[in-house]
Amino acid sequence: MKKIKIWAKKLKRQIFVLYLAYKDERVPWYTKLFTVCVVAYAFSPIDLIPDFIPIIGYLDDVIIVPLGIMFALKMIPNEVILECEVKAEEIMKNGKPKNWMVGSLIILIWSIITFWIIIKVYQLFN
Repeated sequence: MKKIKIWAKKLKRQIFVLYLAYKDERVPWYTKLFTVCVVAYAFSPIDLIPDFIPIIGYLDDVIIVPLGIMFALKMIPNEVILECEVKAEEIMKNGKPKNWMVGSLIILIWSIITFWIIIKVYQLFN
């Protein structure tokens, strides 16, 4: 159980590293785009596979997020990662920041996607 807690803490730190790296101008635009998607998905309350589905519901949290983090970190220059790791450690010591604007934006995007899917399904059956 202790290994899982250490792994989860490391994963959280890496998400903050990606969040900070996204803001750095040395990171290419395509890497920023991918990084934003990974961070948004990690912080999003909505998953591809809902958590209430036994076992399978947590697969995205255990597989998709770590893979996204791994690929994003490989795309970011090492010097940026090193600087962001120091900043991320400071953030984690002070408590994670709350960005209600980003959270609201994520919920809005998921709501629009859900609404669009409902409309398409309704059109399909009528």
